[in-house]
Amino acid sequence: MPELDLKTYLSQRVTFVDAALERFLPAADTRPASLHAAMRHSVFAGGKRLRPILCLAAAEACGGTRERALFAAGAVECLHTYSLIHDDLPCMDDDDMRRGVPTCHKVYGEAVALLAGDALQALAFELVARTPVTHRHSPADMVTLLARTAGSLHLVGGQVADLEGEGKKLPLEDLRYIHESKTAALLTASVKLGGMSADATPEQMQALHDFGMATGLAFQIIDDILDVTQTSEKLGKSAGKDVATEKSTYPALMGLDASRAEAHRLTDAAHAALEVFGPNGVWLRALADYLLQRDY
Repeated sequence: MPELDLKTYLSQRVTFVDAALERFLPAADTRPASLHAAMRHSVFAGGKRLRPILCLAAAEACGGTRERALFAAGAVECLHTYSLIHDDLPCMDDDDMRRGVPTCHKVYGEAVALLAGDALQALAFELVARTPVTHRHSPADMVTLLARTAGSLHLVGGQVADLEGEGKKLPLEDLRYIHESKTAALLTASVKLGGMSADATPEQMQALHDFGMATGLAFQIIDDILDVTQTSEKLGKSAGKDVATEKSTYPALMGLDASRAEAHRLTDAAHAALEVFGPNGVWLRALADYLLQRDY
């Protein structure tokens, strides 16, 4: 195991993932050019690639390689970007900025942005289906996991619950349901798909599930905190919008100090879930700490 240098690790993995996404997405001048330009606008807007990097790290924790996990990593980034495009639409969160650049619908119009999101979702399933077969996990298993994550029980259902909760003071259990469905579910799928590409054992898959749910919730709590404490310029998206829309968040319901304490507790739980991996889990541990300590 190499000496721990997370900054270098992240930089190398971003380069690796971006090169793959460049190959996976149609060129901007491929007909219809407006659609493919819109897809690439959002995918290459400067995201941190956290979900695909977690996918690759999970594969390595299970004794696999980043190369075998690459299609799955590309799939989760495409699915994530699709969800951001749709979340930003005027009929949803109505945001003008994402990842420090104008949102897809502000540049290409609502109709093309909607279709760009649809196309990225379709590409996500194409990519994950191309993951090499392992002894325990087939591409069909991986497609099923991604489909359940993307559907009414998780991403889409969580977005509906989020919309219906605007302007209301939700019980903490309802807020947790939204965060588990929207944020934690995709992060969990990211690490589980990485594990599946490496022929993870049932014990390893359960550990990745527990790690993903804990880390995903901690990630969203930190997101809620940053919305209150950081600027739009720092975040690359509209800050303070949760307060402006009277949205229930962990800081709104628990306060900043209690929210930070809960994020720390969840990160400790994520670390505990990784014990089964021993030294091979070093990058997942480092990534959990990074997500907890980030300031944008």
